[in-house]
Amino acid sequence: MQILKFLFSSEFYKQLFKMAIALMVLFVVLTMFLNVITHHNDYQKVPDLQGVLLNDLEAILEDQQLRYEVLDSARFVPDLPPFSILSHSPSAGSEVKKNRKIYLTVNPSGYGKVTVPNLIQITKRNAESMLKAVGFELGKITYKDNLGKDMVLEILHDGKTISAGTLLPKTSKIDLVLGNGKR
Repeated sequence: MQILKFLFSSEFYKQLFKMAIALMVLFVVLTMFLNVITHHNDYQKVPDLQGVLLNDLEAILEDQQLRYEVLDSARFVPDLPPFSILSHSPSAGSEVKKNRKIYLTVNPSGYGKVTVPNLIQITKRNAESMLKAVGFELGKITYKDNLGKDMVLEILHDGKTISAGTLLPKTSKIDLVLGNGKR
């Protein structure tokens, strides 16, 4: 019975009104505080970083109040200088807040090294397809007296004989010495 009296008393409504006012003030203060802390509607455009050298990047991003992290450097693009930016995320022109981290893909210093496959005693046609499959280019083909016609006898790179398993940069030219079918 006393609870019902209290629920219909003016004191209860005064306390309820004070609590509602306090909640509204707290909501307004928190909203203003969050707008300041999160830099609400304070955006800047991401600059186009493609082709920029990694050494020059820090100064550019520091001026823009941005940070960066290198994610990948696996794909070599010969048209761009080594250690230059291939792509980035978020992309150029995107709007971000200050102190945002930009994720970069960087051009490595050169092509990755690839193992030379075992080509000795296989035909020219098979050797050519195996070289192209791993990323090498077929260089000069020379013939020498040997019973196996178009059979690979030696593998050369820059005029020197190399063996299977040697590591060479991708797109290197591999020269082959083949048999001419004569004794």
